[in-house]
Parts: sequence; structure tokens; C-alpha cells
Amino acid sequence: MNTITVRGMVISSMPIGEYDRRLEILTDSLGRISAFARGARKPSSALVSASRVFAFGEFDLYEGRNSYSVNAARISNYFEELASDVEKNLYGFYFLELVSFFTREGLDATESLKLLYQSLRALSVKSLSHPLVRAIFELKMLEINGICPSIEDIKARYDLDQSAFYAADFVKQSPVEKLYTFTLTEPVMKQFADLSSNLLRRVVDKRFKSLEMLEEIL
Repeated sequence: MNTITVRGMVISSMPIGEYDRRLEILTDSLGRISAFARGARKPSSALVSASRVFAFGEFDLYEGRNSYSVNAARISNYFEELASDVEKNLYGFYFLELVSFFTREGLDATESLKLLYQSLRALSVKSLSHPLVRAIFELKMLEINGICPSIEDIKARYDLDQSAFYAADFVKQSPVEKLYTFTLTEPVMKQFADLSSNLLRRVVDKRFKSLEMLEEIL
């Protein structure tokens, strides 16, 4: 039996058959993969909690001929605080949708996984506004995927406050672990958020269901 262990997060979970679940897991070394959690819908299964969306930890996978199966998991964070707040929950699902859009199986997703994890944590930091967290997440996702314009191109194309340019440059240059260490005044934050959204729309032509729902309640 060819078993491998990966670090990852469940970004999608759907029932299959009577007792199983089909998971999409964003992993560090394998990228975004599909994996079956056999018997995960049985209350007695050890995989019940590990099959929840947002579950983050280590997954032991059996690599079959055409798919993966989850043998065991050791979950270190369920992000349960997102479930009790509708706004946080929708932001979280938007992050999952966006990272799913950009990631593929077989491509290293270490940085995308770190960004997703840190961004979900940032949603519960009281000093950080949710629009700021979203803007940082969007811009860094573009940077990780090599499709974010240089700061010189941004300056040439957008008429923004200097502080907004500085924030964009900081996000582009900083490691993921240092991203959520600043705040902005409301006017600057709006410029920065608009910049991130505009840059994202230039390369992504998809509408995300969670984002549409989020915009309805804000």
C-alpha cells in the first residue's frame, strides 16, 4: 500500500453514496487533490471531523490507480469560529473558492496553503477589518501565481494615495507570515481594496457564489 502524508486543508466536502465523502484538499506538496473519505458519514467514523470544510492538519493518503483515499488525519485547526459568524463564514468560503480557482493537482501549493491558513486566522483578529483581509488575500494570491503587476506598473496605471501604494508593495514583497501586521485608515483601505479587486478582475472572469452572497449582506 502506497501511503503518503501531506499537510493540507479541506476546501470542499460532498456526500458520495450512503456513507462516504468526496473531499477536495489543498495540500502543500500535491496541490489541490480529490480524495475519498470512506465511511466518513458514519457517526462512529474517525474521519467525521476531518472531512469538514476548513479542517487543517496532516492527512495520510492511500494513492490508488485513479484517486486518493484518506486513511487517517490529525487535525490541528477546524476554524470553528467562522461557523458562528455569517460574515466571517462567507469571507472564508470566498477564500476557499478563490484558492480553488488558482490551484491544480500536481503543482506545489505550499505558499497558497500558507496564505489560506493565515488569512482565515486573520478574519478573527479584531484590529483587522474583513475588507482589508480580503484585499491582502486577493493581492497576495495574484503575486503567488506570478500575475500581479509590478509596483511601477501599478503606479503608472492607478492614481492612488502613496500609503495605498506602500501597502501594495508591502504585500507583494512580504512573506505570508508577515502580511497581516498593518492597518490602514478608512480612505486608504478603500483605495487599497479597490486596487486588489480591480487587479483580480483583470485576470479572473468568474463570479464566486460566496462573494455574491457576501455582497448582498454588506
